[in-house]
Amino acid sequence: MTDLSALLDHADTNLDASLERLFALLRIPSISTDPAYKPECRKAAEWLTTRLIELGFEASVRDTAGHPMVVAHHAGATADAPHVLFYGHYDVQPVDPIDLWTRDPFDPSIAEIAGGRKVITGRGSSDDKGQLMTFVEACAAYKAVTGSLPVKVTILFEGEEESGSPSLKPFLDAHAAELKADYALVCDTGMWDGETPAIAATLRGLVGEEFVVTAADRDLHSGMFGGAAANPIHIVADICAGLHDETGRVTLDDFYEGVEETPSNIKDSWAKLGRDAESFLGEVGLSIPSGEKGRSVLELTWARPTAEVNGIIGGYTGQGFKTVIPGQASAKVSFRLVGQQNPAKVRESFRAYVRSKIPADCSVEFHEHGASPAIHLGYDSPVLQKAKIALSDEWPKPAIVVGMGGSIPIVGDFQKTLGMESLMVGFGLADDRIHSPNEKYELQSFHKGIRSWIRILAAL
Repeated sequence: MTDLSALLDHADTNLDASLERLFALLRIPSISTDPAYKPECRKAAEWLTTRLIELGFEASVRDTAGHPMVVAHHAGATADAPHVLFYGHYDVQPVDPIDLWTRDPFDPSIAEIAGGRKVITGRGSSDDKGQLMTFVEACAAYKAVTGSLPVKVTILFEGEEESGSPSLKPFLDAHAAELKADYALVCDTGMWDGETPAIAATLRGLVGEEFVVTAADRDLHSGMFGGAAANPIHIVADICAGLHDETGRVTLDDFYEGVEETPSNIKDSWAKLGRDAESFLGEVGLSIPSGEKGRSVLELTWARPTAEVNGIIGGYTGQGFKTVIPGQASAKVSFRLVGQQNPAKVRESFRAYVRSKIPADCSVEFHEHGASPAIHLGYDSPVLQKAKIALSDEWPKPAIVVGMGGSIPIVGDFQKTLGMESLMVGFGLADDRIHSPNEKYELQSFHKGIRSWIRILAAL
């Protein structure tokens, strides 16, 4: 077995060279959403491909209808080594408003911030160039010290993540056999805090729905028709209000089908993190938790399903006042899903509920806005446990297993298209200002991120 200390020493002594390579990538303004930067996106893909070839990968730039993919393959040290697919994205967000940056966003540097922390500055430093380069540099350490990699590695770097990944699903469909591995490694996540690494075991799924209620065939004068004619705003409001009972539970039929309770040991570990309702909600000017009674805010946001009204539209909303009963009103509603909840069944249950609330002389139409199931890597997964131990050996505090309230679409695509679970490990911090001016990535995140991937690859 390879001596880990030699690999970690290599990461330490070659940190400056690793930073120079990261800086070279950060200097490329690969803004995917702006057509003016299309040549720069290709330049970033070509830079990464060249670097992977230098490390002994069979790597190439793959054209798509949009920005290119980078695909690379490397054999493991043994024929029976596990096979991992590592995913990251080389595209970045626009830099507007440019006048809020304290330095050219594509001129990276090392700066010192409050508390004496050293950070890497520049657009893409955290999201996601700094993150993906931690893995590439870990591979470089293995190649330099041992001449091989401990596992078989396929790499997929995307160039459209920040603009909706329109080419990704078609690419996965067309190259499924080539990209299929035992499991995926996804680095586009973060740590709990600067000393505590985290593995995201769950991602909530999503169902988006919009419904439009039509009552009268035109807007009505509320003095002439008020009290007699159906008001679609009242109907919509009643529907939205009825989505929850007095305990905060969602009232849709069979909504909780497939929802499992979080293991007590996991909830106990979350309780020790000190994130109570007062501290969590206090950051946004609130203090009283909503949702299901008797559950912590972390459980509510990581492990429980939700129904949220995202917008209600109807009537006169301009300046001044207009006494009108509108002919139509609508609402946009989203459901976050967990466990084995079926998005199609949740959508149909919601529509059945809405139809049951529509008066006989009114009508309703629906517009769907996407659906994806929840993602769950088993808390007792051997892969997760190995990574947890490896991370705990590297960082000051033991690694924790967390949930994520939102979604990472690529993880769902890996599960649905390639049949792979994903191990989600990243080293970003909440204050990295991703998508905002003055984005940064902790120097410690980059350095110890390289060391962490060395340990994880050894553990796998």
